[in-house]
Amino acid sequence: MTILFYTSLFILFYNYIGYGFLVGILVGCKRLLSRIHKESTAFEPAVTLIVAAYNEAAFIPEKIKNTLELDYPADKLEIIFITDGSNDGSEKIVQQYSRITSMHENERKGKTAAINRAMQSVHTPLVIFCDANTLLNAAAVKHIVQHYQDPRTGGVAGEKKVMQAGNSGAAGTEGIYWKYESVLKRLDAALYTVVGAAGELFSVRTALFTPVEPEVILDDFIISLRVNQMGYRIAYAPDAFAMETPSAGITEEHKRKIRISAGGFQSIVMLRALLNVFRYPLLSFQYISHRVLRWTLSPLSLPILFISAAVLTFQGAGSWYQFIFAAQVIFYILAVTGFFLAKRDIKFKPCYIPFYFLFMNVAIYEGFFRYIRKQQSAVWEKARRETAVMNA
Repeated sequence: MTILFYTSLFILFYNYIGYGFLVGILVGCKRLLSRIHKESTAFEPAVTLIVAAYNEAAFIPEKIKNTLELDYPADKLEIIFITDGSNDGSEKIVQQYSRITSMHENERKGKTAAINRAMQSVHTPLVIFCDANTLLNAAAVKHIVQHYQDPRTGGVAGEKKVMQAGNSGAAGTEGIYWKYESVLKRLDAALYTVVGAAGELFSVRTALFTPVEPEVILDDFIISLRVNQMGYRIAYAPDAFAMETPSAGITEEHKRKIRISAGGFQSIVMLRALLNVFRYPLLSFQYISHRVLRWTLSPLSLPILFISAAVLTFQGAGSWYQFIFAAQVIFYILAVTGFFLAKRDIKFKPCYIPFYFLFMNVAIYEGFFRYIRKQQSAVWEKARRETAVMNA
């Protein structure tokens, strides 16, 4: 029981706290031994921006306006909107703009299939993908392309910002989580590479893109890590960001988290070669520490730590075990309280983080069972987002 206690405690501490500190130390050592390379801001290669949209008629005019206002030479920026399967008139709105290439098929095959089809029309050396429900800052494209001056860079991950809109309730804690993820991404990139780009905003060299299997759930994750497998790094551009509002309530966020979790297990299987630390030493270290543990051993460690601490406490093993057990009890009480408050859209910050942490890990269990039962389709029902005016 003591072994279970310390093993689970170590896994949780390392995955959520220790890994970040370790990478921070390694990055500090790396900077002491390396020279700072200054990039040229005059670098402006031709780029294609691909926006995959499904039934976004309510938001797409604002998205188009934002896209056309991007601060990048118009003759070097091609824009493709692909609206496959939309039945709300999204494609008709896109077709009103001559500068945008509109692609549309009536059948909906999922985002992965849409991206594969759009890529057949890309002839520029670089391609940027972004979601239809996000707004980019004006300089986003300029900041992304600068990283490609390094020939070792095969892709660039932008920043995701979750904007608080009105009374976001506990679903707004998604923004806190992404701030934490942004810190880890910054450290990962400084050490070697971002481990899995977010689909809200990421880019790859066109020549490195390979069509993704139609059943893939997390296309952005698979695309970026396959670029890593080719020997290239994914850089991080925190000054290029995509803004979106939180999920419209905890039910919508729950639906999204389960889908991502199911996609995570699918990705682990599809990218199993990355578990070979002898073949990809540094990449595997980052991938396992930041991603694989988050979807596998860490969720398993939560009940093991609680049960082992409870048993050791009631056996009178010592005050240290009592402290860890009591801390967990308080944490879970706050999490459950946060759940009931979230259902009522009541804000109470002390409950936000405990609730969202437990919420994410429960969704991982649900996503695992959905994956093994093959119940998660690549053609998924999108989660509704809160509506708000966002200024990029």
